[in-house]
Amino acid sequence: MGRFLGVASIVILILAAAVLALYIRSPLEPIVFDPPKGGSLTGEFAVNERLAGLAIYLENRGTGPEDIVKGPDGHFYAGYQDGRIIRFSVSEGRAVEGSIQAFVNTGGRPLGMQFDGAGNLIVADAFKGLLSVSPSGEISTLVDYADDSTLRFIDDVDIADDGTIWFSDVSTRFGLHEYIYDLIEATATGRLLSFTPSNGRLQVHVSDLYFANGVALGPHDSWVLVNETGASRVTRLWLKGPKTGSTDVFIEGLPGMPDNITFNGVDTFWLAMPALRSKEIDALAEYPFIRKLLGGLSVSLLVPTSDLGFVVGLGLDGTVTSNLQSMSGVYHTITSVNEYDGYLWLGSLAMPSIGVLALPVAY
Repeated sequence: MGRFLGVASIVILILAAAVLALYIRSPLEPIVFDPPKGGSLTGEFAVNERLAGLAIYLENRGTGPEDIVKGPDGHFYAGYQDGRIIRFSVSEGRAVEGSIQAFVNTGGRPLGMQFDGAGNLIVADAFKGLLSVSPSGEISTLVDYADDSTLRFIDDVDIADDGTIWFSDVSTRFGLHEYIYDLIEATATGRLLSFTPSNGRLQVHVSDLYFANGVALGPHDSWVLVNETGASRVTRLWLKGPKTGSTDVFIEGLPGMPDNITFNGVDTFWLAMPALRSKEIDALAEYPFIRKLLGGLSVSLLVPTSDLGFVVGLGLDGTVTSNLQSMSGVYHTITSVNEYDGYLWLGSLAMPSIGVLALPVAY
């Protein structure tokens, strides 16, 4: 018995030391949170393979074409993990391989992109800040992380008709390389901001967002949407009318974790969901101590992988109008969906290519 107790004591001490080490190493300060309700792959989100027939272009030109946008010059632009932004020509929904050119390298990580009225490419760069790239490729910084000590992770961008640039900052706690920590911690420190180029004004409009991500202005710039990846919902800020300055929920209870969102200018918001909700994080919602210990592990052990491709179309009232999925892995970890000339252009966090799908005419 004495020998058993001795061994047991050693095992307990080792386990205690391991727990203590994880606790000390962890940068997390988790809180108890309420996981979103609903979110099953049934009904309007029923499993399907409508994305399986998409076309693949620009294979092995780079990893992680997060966003793909069409410029006023008719060329398309895509940003990659290594900082490159390339441009290429398109013919009838097909990328012309021989047309690919290097445009610029931001030296950071270009994420959401949008062209302003002067033809400059406005880039939300996770490492460099909010950038403006002229048609000739000259890069200027509009918002530097040094301008606001709480800025950590500028993610997506959209531009109003008056030139105001709306953008998201994922977290005041963690940057791109530690993004999984923000989801596990659940302190919801993300924000929606605007920058006015004419006077350099930087303004915070909405705070306490759970992993602020995609940004899209609505019809006539009357409101702006911001995705909350960690909450599986889309929040709306009213910019005009009697509700000006107030927020409400555009859609919630999504089965996935929304990334970017775009407006086709007419009747549809396209929502990209790179992954389903994490059952593990939700199961630990009431156990912040355990989640604190997870923060002591390497990020590489915590980031999930997925073969899911998931795109949702939303009407102007937030109802689901399109449900496009694929579980086959043909194109997965989708981060952006942009509609141009009857086609959907898909970007991804992890794919070495871009995806193109003829605009679906049915649910």
